[in-house]
Amino acid sequence: MPDALDATPYDALLLLSFGGPEGPDDVVPFLENVTRGRGIPKERLKEVGQHYFLFGGVSPINDQNRALLQALREDFAAHGLDLPVYWGNRNWAPYLTDTLREMAADGRRRVLVLATSAYASYSGCRQYRENLADALATLQAEGVDVPAVDKLRHYFNHPGFVEPMTDGVLRALADLPEDVRAGAHIAFTTHSIPTAAADTSGPVESRGDGGAYVAQHLDVARLIADAVRERTGVDHPWQLVYQSRSGAPHIPWLEPDICDHLEERHAAGVPAVVMAPIGFVSDHMEVLYDLDTEATAKAGELGLPVRRSATVGADPRFAAAVRELILERAAVERGREVTPCALGALGPSHDVCPVGCCPARTPRPAAAGADSPYA
Repeated sequence: MPDALDATPYDALLLLSFGGPEGPDDVVPFLENVTRGRGIPKERLKEVGQHYFLFGGVSPINDQNRALLQALREDFAAHGLDLPVYWGNRNWAPYLTDTLREMAADGRRRVLVLATSAYASYSGCRQYRENLADALATLQAEGVDVPAVDKLRHYFNHPGFVEPMTDGVLRALADLPEDVRAGAHIAFTTHSIPTAAADTSGPVESRGDGGAYVAQHLDVARLIADAVRERTGVDHPWQLVYQSRSGAPHIPWLEPDICDHLEERHAAGVPAVVMAPIGFVSDHMEVLYDLDTEATAKAGELGLPVRRSATVGADPRFAAAVRELILERAAVERGREVTPCALGALGPSHDVCPVGCCPARTPRPAAAGADSPYA
């Protein structure tokens, strides 16, 4: 096998995602999985589940992961990369523990993990690693000989992630009425998280004032805004804004909220807004509801023209980026010197999450990091 296509020491890729309900009867059990240990009453979960019931109780995320799986397998086959791809979720079938059990039964001994979250944060990285540790502990208790597990680095600034989003913003701008297009504002959106979690995101040296979470999103937003200016000749004003807040009102979360931002932009005389969900890999429920439903309704009330740009989803360039990240990490593990691919000012992220990276409020074991009990 040519070295460029050599994934050793890895013998499998695991696509690890959040999961989502696939019918009305799944909604409350799914939310119980998501909120387990928080003591939230079932009646409250039914209220929260209304977002899902508006779409027939089906989250699009599982179908989107199926599409990504197909794109990855097609890309690997087309380029001669012989690496099987598995799929497991944190909160719904196919469950992570079941998938790792299947991988062990198939004889997989060294696994790379692709998480469907591109940025550093507790909920976007360490929590995935904690779920991996929980699953591995369960299998060990069953007497399963568990595989070694590593996680691909954060890919927020990889060209295969940034370029499809840039094209999406360009298409959204082109879809606006011509008389408001040049003056359109770009609202780059991502999931709001508690400011305390943002400030401690990333390695220790990244902490404070939004931490790695905010810095990484700002870097991507600048990359896209600069590319849009280069390709259109128009310097569109932009801002990073937030959506999908779900915490207690007394706890500070990242702001401004997208709906508040639309009101502010309208009051300032902005003629149109493109909402660009750079914090999300695919068009899952929070994109469909918070942007396509709630924020679009707010814009309608204001009489403000808006368009929403596409997420990366199963774009072939993203599948190619995953292949490149796999080969890059495999070469590092074999002791080869590589030049990681990354755009922007921040450079490539770390391969192994250091001790103290994106800490939890209550310390728990986390796999695939420098503090992993499964090293």
